[in-house]
Amino acid sequence: MNVKSMKKARMGIGLGAGSAVAWGIDTVLIGIIIASTPFKQSIVLAPIIAAFMHDLFSALWVSLLMIIKGEFISVLKLLKTKSGAILVMGALSGGPLAMTFYFLGIQYVGVTYAASISSIFPGIGAVLAFTFLKEKMNRRTWFGIILSIFGVIILAYSPTELNVDSHFYIGILFSLGAAIFWGLEGVIGAWGMKGKDVVPLYAINIRQMTSALCYGLFIVSLIDGYPLLFEAASSKIVWLIVIAGLLGAANYSLYYMSINIIGAARGQSLNNTYVFWAIVTEIIFIGAPVSLQFIIGALIVLMGSLMVSGSAKESNH
Repeated sequence: MNVKSMKKARMGIGLGAGSAVAWGIDTVLIGIIIASTPFKQSIVLAPIIAAFMHDLFSALWVSLLMIIKGEFISVLKLLKTKSGAILVMGALSGGPLAMTFYFLGIQYVGVTYAASISSIFPGIGAVLAFTFLKEKMNRRTWFGIILSIFGVIILAYSPTELNVDSHFYIGILFSLGAAIFWGLEGVIGAWGMKGKDVVPLYAINIRQMTSALCYGLFIVSLIDGYPLLFEAASSKIVWLIVIAGLLGAANYSLYYMSINIIGAARGQSLNNTYVFWAIVTEIIFIGAPVSLQFIIGALIVLMGSLMVSGSAKESNH
């Protein structure tokens, strides 16, 4: 393995790990936003309106960056190509579908369960990438992915009382839906970025714009969510959503760059360690206690991620 390809593999691993940090902090912010006024007064609409506002500000941040770089016209030109159409498909899967399911999961079962269940998405993505993109996957990679998923589930799991209501099971199904659509998104995104002249930042700009437009034009009007949207936009919580949008933009930009370098399966597995960073954020800023469960889960996630990272370097000959 030459120095250049090793540097590239390390860069892909670093980007994947960076995306996890951004999404972990973003996840905690999402929980705070949904639990705040005016969202807490609307249990059904809150997750969807919050998801729309999150992706809208995220799209604005990335578009602003592209305009400053003088490359926004190139993004619009890419939309007209086959690669652009594929990226739009990935955006619909990972944006309106996965994000709405994830936010609904957070609403019904809380951050820990939603993050735990949706964390199986790298396993789904790995199977799809192996099947459709013919990504080379050795035993070490498979074991690393399974180990990191197992570690994340240990991290996020908290026992419930036996008399759980129907909302709990609905929340579990929503979180599972998020996992399926995120798994699909990574694979479709990797496929779309195989085209000529596709820069990961262009791909993420298309992703966030597609998601925000789909929410704004169809979903929000369908659920009659504009009153809550305007109420949230005129409240103090909007500034927290602006910050969450910036973190979302950072997460997806780093994530797409990572899967473009080291593949969908490995990029997704590294991004999946966001649950560790979400819990670290809660410990530092909210004062959540450090438990033995956290230490065990964190060590397993770290071991799994190191195995995936090592196999990524080996495969970049």
